[in-house]
Amino acid sequence: MNKRLHPLAIPLMLALAACRAATAEYSETEAPNQIVVDSAASEFGVRFLPHSDRLLPGEAATLRRMALSGDIAPADRVTIYTGKSDALAGRRAIAISRELLQYGIVADARPLADVAPNAALIKIGRYLVTLPPCPNWSKPPAHDFTNASSSNIGCATASNLALMAAYPADLVGGRELGPAAGKPEAAAVNTYLNNKVQLPSQNQNLPLASTGSASAGAGAPAAGGSTQ
Repeated sequence: MNKRLHPLAIPLMLALAACRAATAEYSETEAPNQIVVDSAASEFGVRFLPHSDRLLPGEAATLRRMALSGDIAPADRVTIYTGKSDALAGRRAIAISRELLQYGIVADARPLADVAPNAALIKIGRYLVTLPPCPNWSKPPAHDFTNASSSNIGCATASNLALMAAYPADLVGGRELGPAAGKPEAAAVNTYLNNKVQLPSQNQNLPLASTGSASAGAGAPAAGGSTQ
């Protein structure tokens, strides 16, 4: 037996269909709020005098020329590879680092067996950071019945992280931590324990000012306080 719909049923069904959430047309893959880091690597070699940590004539000038021209930049990840992990290899790495440090370029040193005798290999990693498009309103904010996140969530956070990174390579992978600088830390503790902390000179712009030339430290009275 065929059942025929009441004439009023068709408009009612159309109205209910209009209230249902439409099929999502937006996808986060269309505009992801992520940092994009592109990299390019280059390398070149420098030579030393035999059995010495002195660069051959012209090698230091080449390093300076590359630093001045931007072929090596402070934001690059620079690694110095020496042939062996002995005292001479360490001094050679220091000699190269000293030349580059004059231009704000900090280099790491690592041993590498494939380096030629009386030479060192310098690898340069350069990274380009592309920020996400912020603000990101690619997803229509109105009439969203899926309860999904806004397309703009996380966009500013990703941009701020990329802008705060002094070395773009750190966004790809961190660097190995070196030994802690224990000597200055211990000196600061000893200065405090021996009551040799120097207060800043009197200045109206500072919240703390000394009232005399005598030094104060642990156990000293606050400025203007009673000594009794």
